[in-house]
Amino acid sequence: MGILNCTPDSFFDGGVRISIDAQLQHCETMISEGAAIIDIGAFSTRPGYSEISEDEELQRLLPVVREIRRKFPTTTLSIDTFRSAVVRRVFGEIGEFIVNDISGGLYDNEMLKTCGELSLPYICMHLQDVTQSKTMIADMQQFFETQIAEAHKYGIQHIIIDPGFGFGKTIEQQYELLNCLDEFMYFNLPLLVGVSRKSMIWKTLQCTPQEALNGTTILNTIALTKGAHILRVHDVKEAVECVQICQCFNVPI
Repeated sequence: MGILNCTPDSFFDGGVRISIDAQLQHCETMISEGAAIIDIGAFSTRPGYSEISEDEELQRLLPVVREIRRKFPTTTLSIDTFRSAVVRRVFGEIGEFIVNDISGGLYDNEMLKTCGELSLPYICMHLQDVTQSKTMIADMQQFFETQIAEAHKYGIQHIIIDPGFGFGKTIEQQYELLNCLDEFMYFNLPLLVGVSRKSMIWKTLQCTPQEALNGTTILNTIALTKGAHILRVHDVKEAVECVQICQCFNVPI
């Protein structure tokens, strides 16, 4: 899953590709490098992010998704949003896509209902703050149990779970989560991991997000051996190579 940020303030590449031409070119590059999904976001959720209105999110998002759907009609798209109204508007413009909801349905009470009504695949991410490290995995499993049941209640057929690296967890908790990632295979659902260039890497290595590619590849490799099915990344070529090498060791992906 290649990341396409349509924001001026994302932690790694915010503001780098504001024009539609630049976004289309980057999208084409990621597809040529092997991206199976393009994840498009217009609301940055980096630490200390600024709230934007629904209208502003749509103003950033709609021109890009229209052009990407037109130019790359067979590419699977996901839309990174927690707003059901944004989902409905984008669906009206381009049809089916995957909904990537960082809140796991907690920020918008209409989100799960909307995805069910539109028959959209749904990525459920864990966002809640982890207060007790000793019960972190059990608490997260309970969260997913609850939200998966809610999603099924609203008719959502295809669910992907994302443990939410970088959201509500300390660096130590994130490494513990990665170490225990295979415990989420219990749900028998596709597992998405997004650690690309995040602070758990660059703070540990005392570098910058721009210098965190090698650390990202290391963690992606560990994630694959622990059961990850989808890697959400800024650097598609390197992630695809990581998958190819892991497959030589019969890692199930």
